[in-house]
Order: sequence, then C-alpha cells, then structure tokens
Amino acid sequence: MSKLVQWTAAIVIGVIGCSMADIASGQVADAVRDAEQQRIQAVAKAVVSAVAVFSADGNGGGSGVVISPDGYALTNFHVVQPVGDYMQCGMADGRLYDAVLVSIDPTGDVALIKLFGRDDFPTAELADSDDIRVGDWCFAVGNPFLLATNFEPTVTYGIVSGVHRYQEPAGTILEYTDCIQTDAAINPGNSGGPLFNSEGNLIGINGRGSFEKRGRVNVGLGYAISINQIKHFMGYLHSGRIVDHATLGATVDADEEGRVVVSNILESSDAFRRGLRYSDEVVAFGGRTIDSPNAFKNVLGIYPKGWRVPLSYLRDGTRHDIHVRLAGVHAREELLAKIQEAPTDEPPPKPAPQGEEDKPQGDGQEKAPPKPHGETAKVPDELQQYIKHRSGFANYYFNELNRSRVWNAFHDAAGDFAETRGEWRLSKGEEFSITLGNEESAIKTTTAAFSLNREKDLSEQLEPQGSGGMLATLHLWRRMLVEGPTAFGDVVYVGRAPLIGQEGLYELFQGTYDVVETHFYFDPMSGELRCVEMAPDPGVDPCELQLFDYRDVEGKKLPHRMLIRHGDEDFLDLEIQSIQLSKTAKPEA
Repeated sequence: MSKLVQWTAAIVIGVIGCSMADIASGQVADAVRDAEQQRIQAVAKAVVSAVAVFSADGNGGGSGVVISPDGYALTNFHVVQPVGDYMQCGMADGRLYDAVLVSIDPTGDVALIKLFGRDDFPTAELADSDDIRVGDWCFAVGNPFLLATNFEPTVTYGIVSGVHRYQEPAGTILEYTDCIQTDAAINPGNSGGPLFNSEGNLIGINGRGSFEKRGRVNVGLGYAISINQIKHFMGYLHSGRIVDHATLGATVDADEEGRVVVSNILESSDAFRRGLRYSDEVVAFGGRTIDSPNAFKNVLGIYPKGWRVPLSYLRDGTRHDIHVRLAGVHAREELLAKIQEAPTDEPPPKPAPQGEEDKPQGDGQEKAPPKPHGETAKVPDELQQYIKHRSGFANYYFNELNRSRVWNAFHDAAGDFAETRGEWRLSKGEEFSITLGNEESAIKTTTAAFSLNREKDLSEQLEPQGSGGMLATLHLWRRMLVEGPTAFGDVVYVGRAPLIGQEGLYELFQGTYDVVETHFYFDPMSGELRCVEMAPDPGVDPCELQLFDYRDVEGKKLPHRMLIRHGDEDFLDLEIQSIQLSKTAKPEA
C-alpha cells in the first residue's frame, strides 16, 4: 500500500472515528496525528541537507542538495552556468559555505559542486527512484525567489503526478529524459533543489517547471531529474569533466502493429557490429521492457557515453541478447560550443507578453540578497588550489584528484612497478612466452612468433590475427604499470563504468599513447586492475584483456590468468605459470 493510500486512510478513519464533540474539543484520532508526525519528521530529516546556491557576487543563484559528508552537492547545470567556478552556499544551520564547481552534465542539466568548511555535512539519503509510483507523496525543498535570506529552505508538498516523463530539449541542449513529474510547487529559484519521497529520501533534482504567462508562478507542473539517472553519472560527475550523454547509433519508431522497430542505424555503430539491423524489433534495453519509442528514448537518456548496456531484439521470431557500447551524443567541440549557447535563467523574470503560450522551461533565478560578509566575486586565495582549467573539463583539479586516488589504491593492492623497467617475461612452460619491454615486445609460441615494430604505429600492429591487437595491448598494460598515469601518455579519469559479466561499476582511466586509446578498469573494492581495452580506431572492436588470479611476484601482485576477447569471441584464455621481472634503475629526470 502506498504512503498516499495509508495517509489518506488515516485521515478518513480519524474523521469518521471522531464524534462532533471530539472534533469540537480538538480530539484527533491517533492515526491522523501519527501521519502528521511522520511527515514532520521526514521534512526535518531532509531539509538539513538542502543548499541555497548564490553566485559569489550576489546576483543570482538557485538550490542544491549535499550528498556526501565531505561536501559534494548536486544542483542544475543551468544554475551553475552563469555562476562560474566559485559560489557560496547557505544551509539550514544558518552558515554560508564557500563552494567550487566540480563537473557538469549539460545535456542532463546536472552539476556537481564541492562545499568547504567542514567534513561532516548533513547528507541526503538516496532512494531508488524506480520504486516511486503516481500518487506517492513527495516534497520539494529549495530557495524559490531566493527568499531564504537566513538560509532556511522553503518546503512545498504534493504528489508524484507522473513517472518516466520525456521533455524535449530546451534551447540547444537541455533534455529531460525519464524524469519525475510533480505538483509540488517548483518556482524560480528551486532549480537544482531536491525532491524527496515521503520518507525524506532523495528521488530527484528539480529543474524544470511550467509557469503561467504572468509572473512565472508555478501552475502545478514541475519536473525532476530522477536520482537513478544521476547515480549512473555519479562517477563521471566526480571526474571534473564535461560529461556527455549516450546514443545507440540507431533510431526506433513504431510500426503499423505498434512494435518498436529500428528505423535507421549507422553501420559504424557498435550496435551494428553486434548484429542489430534495420526493422529489428527492440523489446528490452538497459533491463527495461521497451513498448514505445518514448520508452526507448527515456532509457537511452539515463546512460553516459561509453557504457555497455544490454539490448534485446527480435528478428523473425528469434530473440537476440547483446551488449552495445554507447557512443556520445555530441562531438567534443560540438558539446563545448553548445554549452556556450545553452539557455540561462534571467534574473529577475519579467511578465511574458500577452498571448504567449505556457511551456516547460528552466525555473529561473532571482536576484540574490547581498552576501552577509560583503565579499567580492574574487575566488579566495585558499580556494585557488581547487580550481584548475583545461579545455574539455569543468574543473581539471578533480580529475587529477581522482586519478591519483585510484592509482594509489592500485599501488596499495599490487605494489610499485616503477623499478621494474627491464624486460618482463610471462610464460606457460616452453610452449608460450610473452616478452614485454619499454620499446620492444614479442609473443612466441611453438608455431609462430610476433613482435612489435617500433617504426610503426601501434594502431597498425594488431597481431596475433583475430585478437584485435593482443601484443599491443599487453605492451600498453606493462607501460601503464611501470610509468604510471602521469608518464604513460595523456591519461584522464573517466569515472565509473560497468564491465560485462561483472557486478557493480569499475573505476575507469582513458589513456592515449602512440595514437591509440586504451581504457583501464580498476576494481573499486580491491584496487586491482581488472581489464585493459585497446582500440586502434573508434570504429572497430577493441582488444579486451581481462585479468584474474592475482598472485605475489617478487613482492608485487600480478595476474596469472588472462582472457583475451575481441568482439563477441574469446580469442585466448591464458594460464600463466611464471613471471619474471627485470629490475633496472629508474632514469634520472
């Protein structure tokens, strides 16, 4: 039974169970009092994590919510876009905290910021937004019209009016997929603030509303980005990058029988390489049943670029289950350009001209009150170290921070390989050996031998045939272990992504060296490196090197089983019997 039904029943039972004398004397049934107390407790639990976001110059802002004790908080992209790198955030404790931008998801209208000043911030508890149903009670917390001059947030109550809503892009980029509709009042200034369920747990981030023509007052149609979508992007949002959403490389439509069929597909897409074709019926995607083109767009919109997602389709009555790697919606330069064009809210809003149609839009900002301490918009000296600019990043400081965190965890688990700069030899008796070096690497079997040619690009050396580049991938694996991410090449922390056949999400590095792109997946629990993917070109299947059975080798941990995959096939399952590491001194800088 939903909370809406329980609370409604409590009110009805309470009223029916009371006589007129009871009502006149103020006697209220226990069920009604209990329901009221539960609501009060849920609000009290939730509001402490709410954030009033102000630009550092005091001229605009919005809302947000803290999600970790060390001060990471969610808000909207369209809130932080005009604010910039540095902002200030008020909380219900009456204090104003300095904050910096971490990452942005412009298409999904989400941003991550970092508050400073304490390491025990009150946090929101994240719910499973797929569990909510139409009619469930919910409430929005935020700073509408920037009224919270004392930083105590405004609470508006209502119900979940709709789930799995799709909102077309606003302006050039903002697109709300699989979002939550509510009649809880969301007004200008509520942008980026939390939407909570009846238990006071976070189910979404408020972002768009429908407003009447005059004064932009909420008319009962508000939209929140589901917290489950944000969970998919959470690791990416900690990367300091400008995050992109995903495309399948195929479109769908409904045929005359109502089936969802592929209406167009790019031959360069991973979906095409996995076997999907024009007119195939898509029946499931990302673990959800697909019964309409709208349902497909909703599911596609909750995933980031680069994830591999399950897809099921029918052809001639036969079901096919595959995993597809999702490409980015935008090219890098296109995304950067669209960010500059993205709509920002205009403080303060003016009445719309008579006759203008109501339409969903970003909820707007209001002019912020003067900051209590009268600081200028200049970034304080103590915060300068937390802001680092690099093209393609919202804040490169946090990319370096997380890259170091993951690499240090790997060192703790496997050891430091910097001193092992000589040749490595991995063998399976006399029948199979691998030699890996700084410049030259080779594979030797009883029937064949392969070696890298230092005069050629690695992208051209995909031996052994059918492996997708096993030798080059092993060469890059050793290079990462010996050189580390700062000397390997250009290495960035991507976030967290799934591995097929493995539970959970894995920490992901993307490294570029010798014109090839390589992905390194680290287990967030053990710190071990679990998979290396080398792609000689974005339009072909990578060589996948999966690593298992870590054992001690001269005081370090190395895998003794390697599974090499290319496309949908296992190329080689290799059990390693011995590993020899040659220790040479690290060259002087």
